[in-house]
Amino acid sequence: MIQRRTLLTSLPLAAAGAVGLAACGSSGSGGGSGSASPLTWMSILHTPTTPAAGGTVESGLSESTGTPFEMQWVPASSWDEKVNAVIASGDIADITTNVSWNQSAVRQALTSGMFWEIDDLLGDYPNLAGINPATLDAGRIDGKLYGVPMVKEVARYGVLVRQDWLDRLGLEVPHTIEELEEVAIAFAEGDPTGTGAETTGFIDRQESFGVGFRSLTGYFGAGDRFQLDEASGKIIPAYITDEFKEAMEWYAGVYAAGGINQEFITTQKQNQQQAIAQDKGGIVVTGLFEAKNYVALAESISPDTEVEWTLINDITHKDVPRRILSDTNGGMGGLFSFSTQSLPEEADVRRGLELMNALHEEPSFQLMTNGVEGTHFEFDGEGALEIIDQARWETEVQPYNGSRPNYVVETYKSTDEYVNLANEMMAENEEFAITNPAQQLTSPAYDSSASTIEQALSDTYSKVVMGQATIADYEATIEAVRGQGLDDIIAEYTEAYDAL
Repeated sequence: MIQRRTLLTSLPLAAAGAVGLAACGSSGSGGGSGSASPLTWMSILHTPTTPAAGGTVESGLSESTGTPFEMQWVPASSWDEKVNAVIASGDIADITTNVSWNQSAVRQALTSGMFWEIDDLLGDYPNLAGINPATLDAGRIDGKLYGVPMVKEVARYGVLVRQDWLDRLGLEVPHTIEELEEVAIAFAEGDPTGTGAETTGFIDRQESFGVGFRSLTGYFGAGDRFQLDEASGKIIPAYITDEFKEAMEWYAGVYAAGGINQEFITTQKQNQQQAIAQDKGGIVVTGLFEAKNYVALAESISPDTEVEWTLINDITHKDVPRRILSDTNGGMGGLFSFSTQSLPEEADVRRGLELMNALHEEPSFQLMTNGVEGTHFEFDGEGALEIIDQARWETEVQPYNGSRPNYVVETYKSTDEYVNLANEMMAENEEFAITNPAQQLTSPAYDSSASTIEQALSDTYSKVVMGQATIADYEATIEAVRGQGLDDIIAEYTEAYDAL
């Protein structure tokens, strides 16, 4: 710990030497020349401000990794447009953070020869070779790996329930689907706020079919978007399974009893968050890490709020074994891909792999996550990490959070117990995570038809939940879209799966 802190505390001193670092050679095993120029790295920017070139974090990372590089930041709002433009022009950075790797145009570019296939090289880099094989598989396209996977938690979701409401109504924490239903209805029929205000159980939103409700279907036994049907040996969408439809019938019953916000079909994400913070509902299916944010939002609305959440990650249903659907594509947040044009030789791409390998180390992870000790954060007497200059952290450090090659290098103790509990539960989820077997497969029919098919099914799903349609109507929609590409998707994914 002392060595780590000493290194990180000294990193700001390196900022003045950032320009000089560009002339240093790479320490990569490929043996780059001493005059090698900095690697260019195009990555997505999720924050309003762009970090200064050669700033504290970038220069510190160049020093700690031994590989100088220059970030090319692209705002998230224009990311897809920029990626398509550089693919069309061929003017690609040395490294690209391919967060849109699952889009058809990007997948085609990855397999076209524009990017290195790196499977045979990973074994020379211990941190990269040590990536979970399931995550490596999740990053492959038809069995080939065209970049280093961005490692994330495999499954971050769970159910958040208002503990103060449970206490006021004398209810126990739910751990089964049946108990969760009872709590949702009790929140709607009782007076969980003690004010007589109208409340409900679940606060859901417009994307229910693909987000919140989708996560709940996993408890019933449905798969992560697609699954292997053992009886037929086919890869099929989870949304056509009996388990998915059983979950729909259950959710429709909860809705009919008032346990779900009645206007969920028109509720946007921001409105959902506001409703939760304003005590309009007491259950939300979301990332476990959101509990802290919901408390902060409630406090910003009413400083005297007594809001208290309980985090649940072990909901079960009947005889279905404990499980949780992955919300992170199997722990794969994207690919760090290497251009074959600007890095034409193996020695060149090895510089990029050396950088990625080093960024898996704790000092680099610390820099990209929390910044520099004494400048952006400090450890308190109990070893908990606390950001000490929020504004500076948001400007200098936060932009790098979304470019970390590995989000789970280390878990730091927080001064917020919601954060500590969420981290513990997300790590625990990995043992029970269900992932998508079709993720690495290619289906032209899926690329061309999936969005239309899923929209049709989502529309019917919403009507079923609201009591305006039946499961028979949903099954009729499934039959209607079979000829619109669904059967082709199943056939193509099954053929690709069998080939692997």
